[in-house]
Amino acid sequence: MHRILAKQTLSPNVTRLDVHAPRIAQIRQAGQFVIVHLSENAERIPLTVADSNSETGTITLVIQAVGKSTNELVALNVGDFIRDVAGPLGHPTEMIERGHALCIGGGVGTAVVHPIAQGLKQRGVQVTSVIGGRSKEWVIFEKELERYGKVVVCTDDGSYGRKGFVTDAAREILAAGKVEIVYAVGPVPMMRAVANLTRGLGVRTIVSLNPVMIDGTGMCGGCRVSLGSETKFACVDGPEFDGHLVNFDELQDRLSTYREFEQRSIACANGTCRMEKAAAANA
Repeated sequence: MHRILAKQTLSPNVTRLDVHAPRIAQIRQAGQFVIVHLSENAERIPLTVADSNSETGTITLVIQAVGKSTNELVALNVGDFIRDVAGPLGHPTEMIERGHALCIGGGVGTAVVHPIAQGLKQRGVQVTSVIGGRSKEWVIFEKELERYGKVVVCTDDGSYGRKGFVTDAAREILAAGKVEIVYAVGPVPMMRAVANLTRGLGVRTIVSLNPVMIDGTGMCGGCRVSLGSETKFACVDGPEFDGHLVNFDELQDRLSTYREFEQRSIACANGTCRMEKAAAANA
């Protein structure tokens, strides 16, 4: 059992939980994730470890509430328990040892970028972060990332930082000086746009495919992705890959595979499906 020691709302549907998991806190590395199993019959949820504190034995999980299981998870309060937290899983982020790295985070992906920027700074790498959200209330982890270097904030509506997409700011930074590598984490369309931008410039780009992971073991096949002529599984071979090799068309398709089932699950949790079944039975 893993106790929740702190809870914070970061944006309208994103919540931070600091969870007691001392063994994971001691050995986790940037890019790795855990499998969270809330209760005996609950779904397995893969979540990136956004931060950790080996002294307090806590790991930080940042959860976007989009379905039944994630809504149940963020409904927990300080003092509540998560039945199982397994990890760390996945390959650690490949870090450069010198030079300038550009870290790009979109939405909840900004929390995944955080440990990468943290690890790069510890190695003496110059870090610039570009983060974005729909508006000011959707921007997260700005102050945390400022510890490691310059942060440029972008919002779609211009309510905070500069108006526009993260790719607009990234294009200017890439044009202004030498950048050895780009790390991009966020919605699949955003990562695709970043990869398209850097491909022509010849700048190596690493993307995180954690949005497509399901069970975290490679057994379900749900996170299968094509990299050039190779087939990989995001949870056991990644979750980070060369963005210039990822087949984003296939990845976007795969993300919609379980959408109908998730919608049914939410409806049943709200009691809607029971009403629909009753209506059908009485018809």
